[in-house]
Amino acid sequence: MRTKPVSRVGFLGRIRDVVDDFASATPARFAIVIFTGLVLFFTLLFSLPVSTASGEIAPLADSLFTAVSVICVTGLSTVDMATYWSPFGHVLVLIGVQIGGIGVLTLASILGLVISRRLGLKQKLLAASDSNPLRIQKGPIAEGQAVRLGEIGGLLLTVAVSALVIEIAVAILLLPRMLIQGVSFLDALWQSFYFSAMAFTNTGFQPTATGLTPYAHDVWFLGLLMIGVFLGSIGFPVIYVLSKNLRKPKRWSLHVKITILTTLILFVLGALAFYLLEFTNPKTFGELDAGQQILQSLFFSMMTRSGGFSTVDISQMNGSSLLVADMLMFIGGGSASTAGGIKVTTLAILFLAAFAEARGNQEMEAFDRRIPPDVLRVGVSVVLWGATTVAAASIIILQITKEPLDFVLFDVISAFATCGLSSGLTQKASDPAVYVLAATMFMGRVGTVTLAAALAASTRRQLFRRAEERPIVG
Repeated sequence: MRTKPVSRVGFLGRIRDVVDDFASATPARFAIVIFTGLVLFFTLLFSLPVSTASGEIAPLADSLFTAVSVICVTGLSTVDMATYWSPFGHVLVLIGVQIGGIGVLTLASILGLVISRRLGLKQKLLAASDSNPLRIQKGPIAEGQAVRLGEIGGLLLTVAVSALVIEIAVAILLLPRMLIQGVSFLDALWQSFYFSAMAFTNTGFQPTATGLTPYAHDVWFLGLLMIGVFLGSIGFPVIYVLSKNLRKPKRWSLHVKITILTTLILFVLGALAFYLLEFTNPKTFGELDAGQQILQSLFFSMMTRSGGFSTVDISQMNGSSLLVADMLMFIGGGSASTAGGIKVTTLAILFLAAFAEARGNQEMEAFDRRIPPDVLRVGVSVVLWGATTVAAASIIILQITKEPLDFVLFDVISAFATCGLSSGLTQKASDPAVYVLAATMFMGRVGTVTLAAALAASTRRQLFRRAEERPIVG
């Protein structure tokens, strides 16, 4: 016999009951409420005089945009981040990107642990991973998910430990290079950790006005940033599985295999495209030697995963290169990662569906595993949601700014995919355009997850089937 949960006594107990009921009924919406609250809280903090270097109150457009960019780990800015904010403001940025980079997944995991005693199996599965709503569907957990439901506690530990270990390791390796550059020890210590945190969280903010200029051709420095961005973009579930079975690929879940393979393919193809399109451009790669052209192509390709760092003036790149970057940014990184975009697994599912259709197969297959059709349903919905968001935002900003389409589209997709690369449009945009970009960042970071979760949660039994009729497609 099912018993009704005992209500807590006292004012705080009743508040907790209300929160638990709301979280139990709609975990995804609860996560969005928390996310919105964080944005508003950081907007208030960035509005304080102590947050700016000048001691003045930051305009609402700048404080709100910075808060959204920080919490959504985007990296776009309407001000010079290195000089506009005070040391207190920079500390807020560091704390904010850590919360934003791992906060949504961590929140969902903690939520699952805290309220699991009040949830049924479906709600527990949904709370276990806000970026993998397909847990609610039927299917074998071992192969259908990157992490088993019973391992959520281990995943939560992996999130905290991997973020700390990777950021510290990259910072330690960056430190000697900065000391060689002539940076004082304390400044180098701060800057190395700042760069490391921005790389792993796929944000791209820079601690100094010179940014990457002193290291623009340094293989060691740029290589470490690429490693940090890659590890942050593959996703915590992938890191968790690799930490347990790094030398046993046969034990990797389908999600892990698809994520790693698709990421590497996009990285190589992107680098090849940028090399071929830019090696004759004197304003970007044209004046560099062959080795540097390859390095810069690899670096820019990795940054379009959602990294946000750049060693060239993007506004001087060819239009064809900007279009390739648009496509790579829109795809983004892995699910449950610090990267944005529609995710590499979504792209992989769409291609697998196309290949299955071309071959006349009724089912999608990969690595000797069958992929159920509901995965394709969610993937198509995520892509349509992303394309609609980008199109609407681009049209509005084009009307507001009258800027060229290629620059507007680049910054809008960068905002939606929380990438942080910019053609220069964002810093000179008017307040209305800034608010549109801020909304685009927020929708890009949490909108696709919410839509996918809502679609998965809406699955229900239907005791009848309507008459079938096929419309003409294609």
